[in-house]
Amino acid sequence: MSRLNGLLKGDGLRARVMRSGALTVFGYGASQALRLASNLILTRLLFPEAFGLMSLVWVFLQGLSNMSDMGVGQSILQSKRGEDQDFLDTGWTIQVIRGAILWAATWALAAPVATFYDAPELRELLPVVGFSLFIMGLFPTKCESANRRLVLGRVTVIDLSAQLIGLLAGVIVAWLTGSVWALVVSAVIVNVMLLIFYTIFLPGALNRPRWEPTAAHELIHFGKWIFLSTAAGFLLSQGDKLVLGRYLNLEALGIYNIGFFIAAFPLALGRTVVHRILIPVYREKPPSESAANAAALSKLRFLLSGGLMVLIFAFALSGAWLVQFLYDPRYVLAGGVAVLLAVIQIPQLIVMTYDSAALAAGDSRRFFVLTAVRACLMMAGLLIGAAQGGLIGALIGQGAAVVLATPVVIWLARCHGAWDVRHDALFWVAGIAITMICVAFNQEAIAALNALNLP
Repeated sequence: MSRLNGLLKGDGLRARVMRSGALTVFGYGASQALRLASNLILTRLLFPEAFGLMSLVWVFLQGLSNMSDMGVGQSILQSKRGEDQDFLDTGWTIQVIRGAILWAATWALAAPVATFYDAPELRELLPVVGFSLFIMGLFPTKCESANRRLVLGRVTVIDLSAQLIGLLAGVIVAWLTGSVWALVVSAVIVNVMLLIFYTIFLPGALNRPRWEPTAAHELIHFGKWIFLSTAAGFLLSQGDKLVLGRYLNLEALGIYNIGFFIAAFPLALGRTVVHRILIPVYREKPPSESAANAAALSKLRFLLSGGLMVLIFAFALSGAWLVQFLYDPRYVLAGGVAVLLAVIQIPQLIVMTYDSAALAAGDSRRFFVLTAVRACLMMAGLLIGAAQGGLIGALIGQGAAVVLATPVVIWLARCHGAWDVRHDALFWVAGIAITMICVAFNQEAIAALNALNLP
């Protein structure tokens, strides 16, 4: 206990990593618990088509966001000027302009998107939810500064408080109206509360409109590759819904979305930890700089991958049971989706920390190359898999795409001295064994997915 107490106190890198890691895991776990509570309540107050509609809304908004991301947050995390107020204000100004443009775009594109997906409700839903993009553009850079310094306690409390308020608002609207607007109200209120809480409760100066040419040049130079990376990242993160949303009806898409929610927890937690913890660590202790740095990062990587692998095993093995236990019979087919989505994320989990080495070093160009390759492989896997094997084929195609992208991830890791052969070999063996066990244990749930097959 005394050793643990010593690790958690102080201002050294190890103490900050330990504290921030614990807070990130706690915050993400609590956030997902709130989301689960919201899901359980709303799936009983709303109809499956509502979740299908909202998945299309989020695909569209995520696309707009990714197609215009200038990487301001990543720039603040990795730049030597990340503590300079002129630099921060210039970055904030870029965010505000971008948010306003995105909100206008939701109004302009709402009708064409509604026609494409044959969902007239999207004409009204998209512009209202799009207001969230404008609100997010107003978020102060104090949040990114806290991430940069690995001081995340207050950020965690703020995030959870805003989510709880949004959850309560959504439940009230769902109870009163039984409408998809409950999900819309919840999403908008969460971002409004985050803006208010970040502005009032986080330490640091308030942002003001500013355009410093030197700062703008650095932000745009770094951000041009992040812009291309996030554009490709849209296909990577939302390609499944983009493809399946065109062919599945809204009820089936809503069921798929429930399965995705169950399966995504371990990998999404890992991404959150990597974004908040690993980029600052790689920046302060580059693995290529010394053997000591490489050894320390190897230990951290083993700890992160081991914990996430245990989580994936638990979720993949019990995914079908979890869906049956938590949701009503209308969503039972989501169990097979949860199992397959969980196991196909294992290859990505194994190499997920390597991206951070590139971002911490400011190597946004190579990061774009990796993201573009992953996106192309993912879309090819989805389309070919769906054509050959329906929904199950589309899911397997996603997994194949992740595996085929591994050599490019290794190339990126080697460029920054971050590749850990021992780590990867061990977890590949464990991942293959876990996949075989979980698929064999859930054969019936997976076979039942044929009821949601693509036409």
